[in-house]
Amino acid sequence: MTFSELLDRVGGVGPFQLLHLTLIGLPVLGMANHNLLQIFTAITPVHHCRPPPNASAGPWVLPTGPDGKPEKCLRFIHPPNASLPNGTQGATEPCLDGWTYISSRDSIVSEWDLVCDSYKLKELAQSIFMAGVLIGGIVFGNLSDRFGRKTILSWSYLLLAASGSSAAFSPNFHAYLVFRFLTGCSMSGITLSTVILNVEWVPTRVRAIQSTAVGYCYTIGQFVLPGLAYAIPQWRWLQLTVSVPYFIVFLWSWWVAESVSWMVLSGRSSKALKTLKWVAAFNGKKEEGEKLTLEELKLNLQKEITLAKAKYSVVDLFRTPILRLVLFCLSLAWFATGFAYYSLAMGVEDFGVDLYLLQIVFAGADVPSKFVSVLSMSYLGRRITQAASLLLAGGSILALTLVPSDLQTLKTVLAVFGKGCLSSSFSCLFLYTSELYPTVIRQTGLGVSNLWTRVGSMLAPLMKILAEVQPFIPNVIYGVMALLGGSAALFLPETLNRHLPETIEDMENWSAPASGPTKKDPEGEKASQRIPLQPCDPGLVPS
Repeated sequence: MTFSELLDRVGGVGPFQLLHLTLIGLPVLGMANHNLLQIFTAITPVHHCRPPPNASAGPWVLPTGPDGKPEKCLRFIHPPNASLPNGTQGATEPCLDGWTYISSRDSIVSEWDLVCDSYKLKELAQSIFMAGVLIGGIVFGNLSDRFGRKTILSWSYLLLAASGSSAAFSPNFHAYLVFRFLTGCSMSGITLSTVILNVEWVPTRVRAIQSTAVGYCYTIGQFVLPGLAYAIPQWRWLQLTVSVPYFIVFLWSWWVAESVSWMVLSGRSSKALKTLKWVAAFNGKKEEGEKLTLEELKLNLQKEITLAKAKYSVVDLFRTPILRLVLFCLSLAWFATGFAYYSLAMGVEDFGVDLYLLQIVFAGADVPSKFVSVLSMSYLGRRITQAASLLLAGGSILALTLVPSDLQTLKTVLAVFGKGCLSSSFSCLFLYTSELYPTVIRQTGLGVSNLWTRVGSMLAPLMKILAEVQPFIPNVIYGVMALLGGSAALFLPETLNRHLPETIEDMENWSAPASGPTKKDPEGEKASQRIPLQPCDPGLVPS
């Protein structure tokens, strides 16, 4: 009997599972707010040089650039007569007295003058946040193995609430960067524990549904953010609004049930048994719960416990040619997906369309894309779905470089299509990666591969700085990288309906990569749903 079958005895689908999904699903709604918050808190308003203090009253004449528009970063040293047109030539100088911003909302850009020579700091702020996500995965991954998934989940909620709220009171830009870094760290802690606790308390047959439900909580959160931003034009109040609710989440998180697998592996079998009996009583199956014994619990988890105690490391990913191929191709696909996804997700302001409306459209693209990806993975296979997602995304991003700037609608359509494809890529990667690696090293493989998407998301904002050399360079880099990731996916074996390997030796015995769906293998389906009970690798941080 497996743990999933044991769970059926105490109520695999019942009131407890509904409560559990609610407790860990609702906080996911707000995670999109923090991931994409700088779309609105770091908006760059229309601006121009502030006149010097000794400037005479009256209209301020601005120099114009090659495009005929007023300069944003230069002013006349000796302003010509105000009656002359703005195009009047004269010696110019930088904005020595700051800038005047023309906007109905404030942002970190207008408050700390992150424009002109300092505009790179805006992109740096998002990269610092993503660096926090990366480091948080390493720190909280290890801590969750030692102290438990529930404990780390609760304290990560508190860290998010505290650091997010503190960011709203940042006295300067440097303090803001520190608090955003800590916020990124907390996001990893929440994600790591949520992924495991989300699926462990439901039977195998409904794990896909449970995962999809939590995934859509994040999608719904993307619809909430533009509404909040529209209603709250002050960036500090917006930052505070999306952070304070996590103090409440911290309090209710103590009702979340701990991972039974972790409790057994860490020598807390008695507590695990007590938790199972409580779940049985909550689901109206108290009598079944009372029949459970410690010996039965350990016997049912014996295989998973044995696999978990096997000592494997990152070095083992390089032991065989097939593992090296899988590692290289998946790492490139993960990097390309994170790199290209955040180039579009955080670039909403670049398309010249209403910021709030476009963010809603971007969020809406995730709904059909995830549905289509599920159908494609089920009927066409994982390899085709993964490759097609990245190749189509890369093509759409490269097409943006060919569209004239005055065709904003076409550019927006291409961007929305590309983001949808990259969302499909994320959905496919998590399942595909877990199916490709053997059980004994699956968690390590997932962590190393997924680590690359955090590196990609961290570098994506910095690439935009290259636009000062040529405006099209960033999109060319984003697009080419997506094409490389999609091409790499074509070299991966197909896993649809295949029995998954338990050991590295099993993987070596796999036949040549399948070119399409094979005969359905019930054991393969069961294996694909199995949660590896090895210690969670620090890099396992879903998007």
